Amino acid sequence: QVQLVQSGGGLVQAGGSLRLSCAAFGGTSSINTLGWFRQAPGKVQEFVAGTTWSGDKTSFADSARGRFTISGGNAKETVYLQMNGLRPEDTAVYYCAVDMGHGEYEYWGQGTQVTVSE
Repeated sequence: QVQLVQSGGGLVQAGGSLRLSCAAFGGTSSINTLGWFRQAPGKVQEFVAGTTWSGDKTSFADSARGRFTISGGNAKETVYLQMNGLRPEDTAVYYCAVDMGHGEYEYWGQGTQVTVSE
């Protein structure tokens, strides 16, 4: 089993930056991929970005591509989501989750609030 602990959320003005952290504990050698998801008020949860644990492949939602970057993983045991050029529509609770190679995101972090003001 893997425990995910998130940090780095907060309040930022439009155009600013935040770096979210997702620290993994236990069984990290078995992690296949890590994904970032977000859920805004009144909206369904959506995929934001993902990476293989080795970092050799990444993917981004259209809304994040070019602004967000993923780093970390492997022996570092922490994955970062660097968010630049933040917009009010990025406001949401952000979650990280890991896929252990079984075809689903099995373990989830507690979530962290990101609020972007005008």
